[in-house]
Amino acid sequence: MTSKSGGKSHSGRPQKIATIYDVARRARVSKTTVSRVVNGEANVREETRDAVLKAVRALQFRPNKAARSLASAAEARVGLVYCNPSVAYFNELLIGALDGSGRNGMQLVVDKCEIGNADAAVAAVRHLVKGGLNGMVLTAPVSESRKLIAELMKSGVAVVSVATGGFRGEVTCVGIDDCRAAYEMTNYILKLGHRRLGFIKGHPSHTSSTQRFKGFEQALRDTDYKAKEPMVAQGYFSYRSGLDAAEKLLSGRKIPTAIFASNDEMASAVMSVAHRKGLDVPRDLSVVGFDDTIAGSVWPQLTTIRQPIYDIASTAIDIIADNIRSMKSGARPKPINRQVPHLLIERESTAPPPPDR
Repeated sequence: MTSKSGGKSHSGRPQKIATIYDVARRARVSKTTVSRVVNGEANVREETRDAVLKAVRALQFRPNKAARSLASAAEARVGLVYCNPSVAYFNELLIGALDGSGRNGMQLVVDKCEIGNADAAVAAVRHLVKGGLNGMVLTAPVSESRKLIAELMKSGVAVVSVATGGFRGEVTCVGIDDCRAAYEMTNYILKLGHRRLGFIKGHPSHTSSTQRFKGFEQALRDTDYKAKEPMVAQGYFSYRSGLDAAEKLLSGRKIPTAIFASNDEMASAVMSVAHRKGLDVPRDLSVVGFDDTIAGSVWPQLTTIRQPIYDIASTAIDIIADNIRSMKSGARPKPINRQVPHLLIERESTAPPPPDR
């Protein structure tokens, strides 16, 4: 399944007035660099200046007072703590954050903590802040800590939470609709004909885990298909926890014909256990995941929900940069909920259930 986005303008219709953000995207530079070019500053490379001016001409950009007074976020330091058990997930997150920081002329500072230890994650965030930070990207489980968020904001740190599973109102959040995505995937499995489903939950400290299971359950309640009581196992977003959960789901006399794992690494573990037990995927067992991090590198290729982790991290950095500029001018940024689109990707790990099951 693929998605297409349009956007071609038709002649005769009013054209949108270009902004400094449009110029930055077209020239593939930061908004700060555009500001320097339009203000005639000297510390810009010639090829970069040419690219910006070309974009200015193509978009017919007219700098206004707001553009000229754009406060620079250059030399700002943004923190990110690694506390996710999925290495593939973190790689996407890190690359997005690095590209976003480079685009905005900021330095990204990364630290790690013991996986699954919420107290260690909080301590790591505080350690980074003590070293001097202007902004912080919070991931689960620290993105769930209202106390820590209030502490960071009180100290003047621009904060954005990513992939939290929901918007609470006290801090800007960037992510997908986990509940809706899981709902769509469950409907997809049911439409294939599966009635005996298994589900592997994500880490219980992550709100996104709760939302994905909620979407799964809601789809079962809303459907006209008469599905049997689902078999549920606890996972922790790691490959190891996926192996343990799959052993539980695939060891009984009646096993599922389809298993929905809350991330790709656990889904990959399910396929490994299935193969070891002599089950063919997808002939005997359909398997689906979530994230689209390693889905194309396992066999068979995994049907999954594509969560644009790179875009989420990159967008979070852009928002932090904007908030830093606002805070420098004395304004207090208003928390927003930036929801990015997800996509169900159908690959080779799913098929209708076997006739005898």
